[in-house]
Amino acid sequence: MNKHPLPPLTHIPANLQTIADYEQQAAQHLSMQTWSYLTGGAMHEISVQQNLLQFQDIQLIPRHLNDLTHGHTQITLFGKQYPHPIFLAPIGHQQLFHPQGEAASALAAEVMQANYILSTFSNTAMTEVNQNYPFKWFQLYWQGSRECSLPLIKQAEASGFQAIVITIDAPHVGIRDRERKIFFQLPENMQHPHTPTHISFPDVSPTEHPLFNGLMKIAPQWHDIEWLINNTQLPIILKGVLHPADAKKAVEMGVHGLIISNHGGRILDTTICPLHALQKIRQLVPTDYPLLLDGGIRRGTDIFKAIALGASAVLIGRPYIYGLATAGALGAAHVIRILKEEFEITMALMGTATIKDINNDHIYLD
Repeated sequence: MNKHPLPPLTHIPANLQTIADYEQQAAQHLSMQTWSYLTGGAMHEISVQQNLLQFQDIQLIPRHLNDLTHGHTQITLFGKQYPHPIFLAPIGHQQLFHPQGEAASALAAEVMQANYILSTFSNTAMTEVNQNYPFKWFQLYWQGSRECSLPLIKQAEASGFQAIVITIDAPHVGIRDRERKIFFQLPENMQHPHTPTHISFPDVSPTEHPLFNGLMKIAPQWHDIEWLINNTQLPIILKGVLHPADAKKAVEMGVHGLIISNHGGRILDTTICPLHALQKIRQLVPTDYPLLLDGGIRRGTDIFKAIALGASAVLIGRPYIYGLATAGALGAAHVIRILKEEFEITMALMGTATIKDINNDHIYLD
C-alpha cells in the first residue's frame, strides 16, 4: 500500500500469473483506507483467514485414462445454461477500486462469459449493464419495507436480470476493527443509484432497545421472503445461509437456490466456514437443488473441491476486485481467465470431463 496509489495499469505484465500476484499488485493501486476496507473483516478476522484455509486439508484423488475429448465446463441452473461455474459475487461501492466501478466488472464478466451479480450498493445503475447480456443477477439488500424493495425487483426484471439474490446475513454491519481504527468512510459524493438517501427507522422510546426495536424491526423476515417469491417470476436465491435448518426452511418455502456464505468474514467473526456448511446442507436438500459456495476461492483446485463437495457453482469476490483495482476491466477479466484455466486443467488432471463427473469420490478429507 502506498500513500500515493499508482494509477491502474493499461496492460497486464507477465508477472501477474495468480490471484496472489494480483492481490500483491492491487495493494499498490489503492489507498490504505480503501485497502483496509477491501481486505479486512469482522473483529479478529478469524473467519477471513479460515475461509482461505478451509480448502488446504482436502486432498484430491485423481482418476486416469478416461476419455476427456468431450469435456466442457457448462452447468445448468434454474433451467438456464451457463458456460462455466465461476460467478462474480455482488460487491458494492466499486468506484472505490476503479473509476469505472461496476461497469468495468460487468464488462469483464461479459468478455469471459461469467455470471455477474450486481449489488444494490452499486455505483453503476442496472440500466447501464448490457440489457442483452444473459448472465446477470441482481442482489437485493432489503430496503426496510416491501413497498421500498419492490421497485428494485421490478426494475431488475425490466433490465434483463435473470435472478434475484437477497442477502440475509447482514441486517447490521459487522464490527470491523481495522476499518474503524483507520477511520474509513465512503466518499460523500459517491453515487448509489439504487439506494434511497434515507430509510425511515422506527421510533424508539427510551425504554426500548435501539438495535432490536430499531434497525432489526425493519430487517427482513421469513414472511418477507415468501412475499418476495410471490411477487416476481425470477428465481429467488438467499445469500448468507449457513445453518441446515435455515436451508431446509428455505427449500420448503419455495426458495429456488442458496448461496452458502459468511459474507467473506466481514459480518460475524468465527462463523462456520462455508465449505463445511455446504457439506452439512447438501445432505438435507434435494440432490439437484442449487447450492453456490461463496468465500475463499483463490485457485482452480478450490473450485473443483467445492463442486466435489456439493456446490453447483462458486462466487468470487475479492479476487476480481484485485484485478479491477490493478487494471480495470482488463484486470478483472484476466483474474476470471486465470481461475477458469486453472479449473479446466484441474478437471483434466483429475480425469473429469464435465461438471457432472465431479463428486466426492475425488476427495480425501484428512
